Amino acid sequence: MSRRLLLSLAPVLSVALAAACGGETPPPAAPCPACPDPGTTPPTRAPVIASAATPEEAKRFIEQVDKDLRRLWTARDRAGWVNQSFITDDTEALAAAGEEATAAYVTDAIQKARRFDGVKGIEPAVGRQLLLLKLAQIVPAPSNADERRELAEIQSGMTAVYGKGEYCPPPGSALAKAAKPAPAAKTDPTAPAGAKKCATTPLKLDDLSRVLKKSRSYDELLEAWKGWHSIAPVMKDRYTRYAELGNKGAKEIGFADMGALWRSGYDMTPDAFEADIERLWQDVKPLYDDLHCYTRKKLRTKYGKERVPEKAPIPAHLLGNMWAQQWDAIYDLVEPFPGQGSLDVDKKLVAKKYDPKKMVQLGERFFTSLGLDPLPASFWERSLFTRPKDREVVCHASAWDVTWNDDLRIKMCIEPTEDDLITIHHELGHDYYFHHYYKLPILFQQGANDGFHEGIGDTLALSVTPDYLKNLGLLDAVPKGDKGRINFQMKMALDKIAFLPFGLMIDKWRWDVFAGKTPKAKYNEAWWALRTKYQGIAPGAPRSEADFDPGAKYHIPASTPYIRYFLARIYQFQFHRALCKAAGHTGSLDTCSIYGNKDAGAKLRAMLELGQSKPWPEALAVLSGETKADASALVEYFAPLRAWLKDQNKGEQCGW
Repeated sequence: MSRRLLLSLAPVLSVALAAACGGETPPPAAPCPACPDPGTTPPTRAPVIASAATPEEAKRFIEQVDKDLRRLWTARDRAGWVNQSFITDDTEALAAAGEEATAAYVTDAIQKARRFDGVKGIEPAVGRQLLLLKLAQIVPAPSNADERRELAEIQSGMTAVYGKGEYCPPPGSALAKAAKPAPAAKTDPTAPAGAKKCATTPLKLDDLSRVLKKSRSYDELLEAWKGWHSIAPVMKDRYTRYAELGNKGAKEIGFADMGALWRSGYDMTPDAFEADIERLWQDVKPLYDDLHCYTRKKLRTKYGKERVPEKAPIPAHLLGNMWAQQWDAIYDLVEPFPGQGSLDVDKKLVAKKYDPKKMVQLGERFFTSLGLDPLPASFWERSLFTRPKDREVVCHASAWDVTWNDDLRIKMCIEPTEDDLITIHHELGHDYYFHHYYKLPILFQQGANDGFHEGIGDTLALSVTPDYLKNLGLLDAVPKGDKGRINFQMKMALDKIAFLPFGLMIDKWRWDVFAGKTPKAKYNEAWWALRTKYQGIAPGAPRSEADFDPGAKYHIPASTPYIRYFLARIYQFQFHRALCKAAGHTGSLDTCSIYGNKDAGAKLRAMLELGQSKPWPEALAVLSGETKADASALVEYFAPLRAWLKDQNKGEQCGW
């Protein structure tokens, strides 16, 4: 996930006023009591242009906005890094102050930019920056100062709840038997006031996720799933108020609600965007349905018909992932042809003593093999690669350019697993995007759209083929023949295909909440209705409106739009096909690796350098010659597996 894309993620601004007091003096604004020079003021408001609206005035306006945003966003993100790397009450309060200062400026700037609407003769680059300014605040704050402050505090508070979340297994439970005794008395933060101390070491998300991935005990899986979801109910009231305030801010800048604002960032109308998303989903849904049918059959064999019935949704806790969004952790249960050669990279990473830094260096090597630059020395000095033992951090992987000036970093609690190796490629994809557009005006320092940003690293990860892994010594042998090919495609599908409906339904839930179609009294009901409709997934235990299961997914409390990840799954195969063509590959897509190919690297670089300076179809055309999102590359990639699944599902009651 790209930190750059989270313009509204309530990051810290520990030096907001102090940072604003340095550098070039901004336009007139409220006095800055923290500044040593009473004549210097922070850029809390956009520049005021008194003359008639002309193309020249528009250019001057956007140039000043660029300078102001660089100061505000740099100060915000510097402190945001500290907040997510060191969660305390103080950094939460500073996070709220940082978001409030940023939101105040952006809201004011958007209002003032409206005076240039319809002015003829504005330079294309200036006009595009004015457009992107209106979309720059993912959670637009109301103009009322008290409400703006409240919204910022809610955002930082929800993110902190997630980051500090942990589960205390009760005595005698399946997980308590395996948990370590607590080194010192510690209270479960999800428990009500006056609750007993936790007798064992509380389990954090990475602990519980490890259970979901490794255990094959139905009871352990269910307890781990329920345990993590127990952290979220405390967010429900806050989320309701957050949606109310965010909607108010969206309406003030001309949008029906926050969902309409989010759907406006794709160089097409919100309605046209929704229709395009549905087109792409219908193109890939048959492949998902076949995978779901086969996986359910195998899980029924493992856990029994009473727990995994025919023609019914799959219990969410049985799929190896806390949110059932990717299923690759249960590959051992669904492997098509056992004995065809191991695809287990985890054991080799451990055996070869790959520590976190060595894994990141391996990821960097792929990018440099394409002719791209090495990461700067500051990356290695400032990134966070492991969970600290002395403080709370947000371990959810993210990539950063903290100063919007090639200050590249990742924040990730890395373990020696293939999943984390692929995630490293993903996060470095963000950093290399940052690196190639950081000299552009700040409003162009985004991906062509957010799905592009999420798809770059994953595109390169498609080149992490069995042959590539064997050359690294991370596989003993490459599975050969049709059976080996189907095994590899199954492992890929459990990641890429299994994710598609999850990537779709997250924002469908939020869009309905923001639009008022889903009231607070039906948050959880609507969540599970969508999960069942799109994923064919059901909770393993009864749920009610006392729960708030959406809050157990990071991107909900962190205000991160999610449809980008669905798009990224489509784009990455389209990008892969184009890069393989540039590299001169003549075989099937699933056997292509662009590692070491400078021609493919040049194509990639040309697209990255555009940032968001052009509409995304133009950026796509630079890479592939195409101007439309196209799922055919994904369907082509998995064609052998699709034919095999069809045969395996004969006689099965597919669907749910």
